[in-house]
Amino acid sequence: MSRRWTTPPIPPHSRTPARKRCASAFLPVSFSFCWPLPFRQRRKPPRRPRRSSTPPRRCSTASGSAPPAPPGCRRPTSRLTPRKCLRVRPRRSRPPPRNSPPKRPASTTPRACPTPCAASSTSCAAASPCPPRQIPRRPRASPNGPSIWRAPTRRASGAPAKRAVTAAPSPKRSLGFSDVGAMWGSNYDMPPAEFADTMDRLWQQVRPLYVELHTYVRHRLTEQYGEDVVPPGEPIPAHLLGNMWAQSWTNIFPLVAPEDADPGYDLTERIREEDLSPEEMVEYGEGFFTSLGLDPLPETFWARSLFEKPADRQVVCHASAWDVDDQDDVRIKMCIEPTAEDFQTIHHELGHNYYQRAYKEQPPLFRGSANDGFHEALGDAVALSVTPQYLQQVGLIDEVPPPAKDIGLLLRSALDKVAFLPFGLMVDKWRWQVFSGEVAPAEYNEAWWDLREQYQGIAPPEERPEKAFDPGAKYHIPANTPYSRYFLARILQFQFHRSLCEEASPDGQLDGPLHRCSVYGSERAGDRLYEMMAMGKERPWPEALEALTGEREMDASAMIDYYAPLMDWLREQNDRLGAESGW
Repeated sequence: MSRRWTTPPIPPHSRTPARKRCASAFLPVSFSFCWPLPFRQRRKPPRRPRRSSTPPRRCSTASGSAPPAPPGCRRPTSRLTPRKCLRVRPRRSRPPPRNSPPKRPASTTPRACPTPCAASSTSCAAASPCPPRQIPRRPRASPNGPSIWRAPTRRASGAPAKRAVTAAPSPKRSLGFSDVGAMWGSNYDMPPAEFADTMDRLWQQVRPLYVELHTYVRHRLTEQYGEDVVPPGEPIPAHLLGNMWAQSWTNIFPLVAPEDADPGYDLTERIREEDLSPEEMVEYGEGFFTSLGLDPLPETFWARSLFEKPADRQVVCHASAWDVDDQDDVRIKMCIEPTAEDFQTIHHELGHNYYQRAYKEQPPLFRGSANDGFHEALGDAVALSVTPQYLQQVGLIDEVPPPAKDIGLLLRSALDKVAFLPFGLMVDKWRWQVFSGEVAPAEYNEAWWDLREQYQGIAPPEERPEKAFDPGAKYHIPANTPYSRYFLARILQFQFHRSLCEEASPDGQLDGPLHRCSVYGSERAGDRLYEMMAMGKERPWPEALEALTGEREMDASAMIDYYAPLMDWLREQNDRLGAESGW
């Protein structure tokens, strides 16, 4: 049956005229698709039953046993538990602030550019000749490089963003927590100090891999731009790494890749040769999960998801997975392009949807991942199984390339996943210092760059002005969204992947390199995965982790195993090139 974007029919029992209701009534505005729903008829509230003169019958006994309920006695369908109480307090990203500062009246006069192209087109009058500024994906060393990097954000909302941070509530209003950072840490079933120690322990496990990658990339950039721009043994200028926050380095892969980095196939080209539609690409993702023994996606998923960018309205094309009714109305929203990146993203987003379906039977407070990192980790772990072996099994490539071709794939992956780790760690480290008062408002920006140099080994392209507030350029800072989840997800996804691969193996042992493993077609791995997903957050996350991996602690050794061939190659290259390590 051809699955097409259709509008759900009006229920046959409705006799009232239909009207257009948008999802924005209960979802973010960007989730902009509509469907007709009937008007609801107002009903009179039911009458309260009369009180009986006889005392109510008790439903419990002194012994604590639970006999059958006597006539007239109604047992509660849900009971309050200590874990439910723990889940209630940290459900908000932050408690209410003390007092919001008065808002300034908005100016109705458009601001013109002081010079022909001194600002972005969004901050100038409509008739301004200023072209929109874009940060180059593969920047070159030039006098304009740092200015392009800084211009859109140098004066961007520094004061309002600082006010948002300094408006953190006093301990008396922080729902019993010492500060907002402690409240965020409570989602991980451990004291804040122990959670911070866990983050540091995981970072120390992966730091040697990051240092080798940093050393190799810096040497290649020095060859490209010269020692005056990228000095050996010094932090890398942030604007040369192809990303505004230097959190992902994949855009400079062509500059640092070895000559033999060709993986032996081009998945994007194969998708276009097969002329796969967005819906057919999603069907490949669904087929991966059904091969694990999980149920197919419901028909409402195909009718109500957004796979292509609409021509009649603007939408946010950033991929996301949605659970609309906490039951079975799951959807994805993304503007799918026929590329290898979107093919992997589809598998990632469907991982969220299958996680949401698995814990739908839990009480509302337990509908969620075991901790904030599990949801992202699960989606990424599924994407790790999109290997050449899997692509051959589903008929997208003809043969699996030899192991010698793996270095290019691993290097491209590490420029994303490994390069992100120190950034994912330091964002919340900076906020913990801010929330606790360890850093004064006048030192926010300086503390930000100190941590970036300490953990990432990068530096600003020029001296930062005193009033700059560079953290505010990262969406999660002004939006008060915790960021540790993304660091943990990068670690957990490999721990999940290794355990699923061991479960998929006949003897419980890997029969090859971890980066070549795919769990496609393994119902044993699917059963193990579903057991963990169905728990939601009913149990503390160590128990959920143990259900999947047999371990109660987060461990980065699986990530080291995954990139072991790349680690050996990087050490060999750095020794051969005489690259200086550290910063």
